[in-house]
Amino acid sequence: MLRVFIGFDRREIAAYQVCAYSIIKNSSVPVSITPLNIRHIENFRNTDYKASTEFAFTRFLVPYLSNFEGHSLFIDCDMLVRGDIKDLFDCADGESDVQVVKHKYKPKQGDKFLGAEQTIYEKKNWSSVMLFNNEKCKRLTKHYVNTAGGLHLHQFEWASKVGNLPKSWNYLVGEDIDASQYGDPDLVHYTLGGPYFDKYVDCQFSEEWYEYHAEANSVLDTKVVGGF
Repeated sequence: MLRVFIGFDRREIAAYQVCAYSIIKNSSVPVSITPLNIRHIENFRNTDYKASTEFAFTRFLVPYLSNFEGHSLFIDCDMLVRGDIKDLFDCADGESDVQVVKHKYKPKQGDKFLGAEQTIYEKKNWSSVMLFNNEKCKRLTKHYVNTAGGLHLHQFEWASKVGNLPKSWNYLVGEDIDASQYGDPDLVHYTLGGPYFDKYVDCQFSEEWYEYHAEANSVLDTKVVGGF
């Protein structure tokens, strides 16, 4: 059973639903999906900097929530998973503490969705998709994550080795990146804002997101399915 944790934010519930459905639809194996909801984590108060999402820090609790065993994946909710998630887990190298897509780009200036401040720092967006080797991440206790600085966490200063994931597993929509490096993306990341916000209704891959949204909210005729 593959363990996937998706960041959950009350302002992006539709995004979470579509992201989870896209994983289920395209996975060739059973997947356990957990919404990483800060209200489910008792006495967690890390507010080191102005976070643009409710899961800015809780994402680093994934090894702790996995009992520091096996591999677990964290992804932001503003994503569409077009590939088989098993292929991503198959990239686990067994040596790295965590594996990410190592973007090399300068984020666009200005606000993100809902007026959230666009913070610019080294290794930006590396932490939006993280394949954790949980046993090697025992440093990430609840107390550690709750008290560590934001840049310390997001720049992986806690890790001994940060490995690579294929670039196709974190394509940044709307950013100035060389799309040729990403091929036909296995994972589309609406990092500036997804099609569920008015400002981004016509962004790249928006039509595909709408299709997944329609499927995720469809209801089959039970007479056809079960004959009752």
